[in-house]
Amino acid sequence: MEKFTEFLEKVDTIVWGVPLIVLILVAGIYLTFRLRGLQVRHLLKALKYMFKNEEDGKGEVSSFGALCTALSATIGTGNIVGVATAIGILAGGPGALFWMWFAAFFGMATKYAEGFLAIKYRKIDKDGHVLGGPFYYIENGMGHKWKWLAKLFAFFGACVGLFGIGTFTQVNGIASAVQGFFDPNKTNTVNIFGMEYSLSIVITAVVLAVCVGLVVIGGLKRISSVSQVVVPFMVVLYVVSALTIIIVNIDKLPGAIVEIFQGAFGIKPIAGGAFASIAIAMQKGVARGIFSNEAGLGSAPIAAAAAKTKEPVRQGLVTMTGTFIDTIIVCTMTGLSIIMMGTWADASLEGVQVTTAAFQKGLYFLPSNAASFILMVCLVFFAFTTILGWDYYGERCLEYLVNGNKTAVRIYRWLYILAVFIGPYMTVAAVWTIADIFNGLMAIPNIIALLALSGIIAKETKEYFARKH
Repeated sequence: MEKFTEFLEKVDTIVWGVPLIVLILVAGIYLTFRLRGLQVRHLLKALKYMFKNEEDGKGEVSSFGALCTALSATIGTGNIVGVATAIGILAGGPGALFWMWFAAFFGMATKYAEGFLAIKYRKIDKDGHVLGGPFYYIENGMGHKWKWLAKLFAFFGACVGLFGIGTFTQVNGIASAVQGFFDPNKTNTVNIFGMEYSLSIVITAVVLAVCVGLVVIGGLKRISSVSQVVVPFMVVLYVVSALTIIIVNIDKLPGAIVEIFQGAFGIKPIAGGAFASIAIAMQKGVARGIFSNEAGLGSAPIAAAAAKTKEPVRQGLVTMTGTFIDTIIVCTMTGLSIIMMGTWADASLEGVQVTTAAFQKGLYFLPSNAASFILMVCLVFFAFTTILGWDYYGERCLEYLVNGNKTAVRIYRWLYILAVFIGPYMTVAAVWTIADIFNGLMAIPNIIALLALSGIIAKETKEYFARKH
């Protein structure tokens, strides 16, 4: 298993090397300038559109429902576990949080472009079934000769759902949190695949697979209805908990901010020299930021395409708020909690343990079990909704690949449920590395399309705001 993990890490280093990071950042910066800082100028309008649905729009779910479906897929273990793995002492350090912010700011322009193109090039059949996303704006926007690129995106998208963000990372995060709360010392174990696992992990795998199966078999509308209830609740619960940590330990906030900027610019190196420290912080911050908010990956427009709207610009603005909520709000809460409590510097902690320790130290007025329970509940909800959202993404990608073959989609759905079941038995390192690799491969075709179609995006966006004023 060690050799396999080493191989994955080598592939990850190639995929998530400097070229891809630069490509994603340059795309966001370029779109920001072409759209004249739209993410700043129209953020309030975008937040307003989140809750104000169009009355005569065509689609399968409301704009808010589409956003919640997208948020259900983006707000997951990346916000709790991913942030911890990015800013840990053996990774990018506190400086990685700055690069998450940096990537998210420009990523909002990228996300806007994705939502815009999703509506402009989507397909609605006679039964009202909607299919849209990068595969359609690549094929119909760039031209039929680029269909191979659309197919490539769809293939990687289906893989990301089945082997990456959608299953292994989420289930692994849930299982770790549940075991950490109910059986931290592995007192009750069973032997599976020649290895000992806590009974709590086995039970979690079974229960989770059943719950996921009950929802995803119902399709988009059931996923959307569940997301609209769960997503707002889980975000409020987590943000309030993290804000409490920050407020009751407010004296540590200035020091944490200083650490973030020192780490980001190599003033206080974490790994190697100053330049190496900056490079690692940037790589981890950008990679984890994109993993969390998915700006540039092309996943969110698959959900956005189903929104009941006739205005691409309007849905682009709504889609853009997903990155703001995910990274600027939720990831920041996690990062500040970990840095203020100093748990990022403990090399003996891994993954969710870093965040759990921060909650226990930060919520010192509560019993340690109570703080762990709050985080466990948040993580379970975050990861569960991400599993649901990515099943929808993966199915839509496969549907495009197989030209709507329903049998293939049903097989994928059952394989997805099986992947949820086996997810807890994967190692943390291997799980996150696999997810990173597929993320990177998925982003490349989408970024190419966004850059190629940026002229159309800028032109029609300008026309929309001129018409509305």
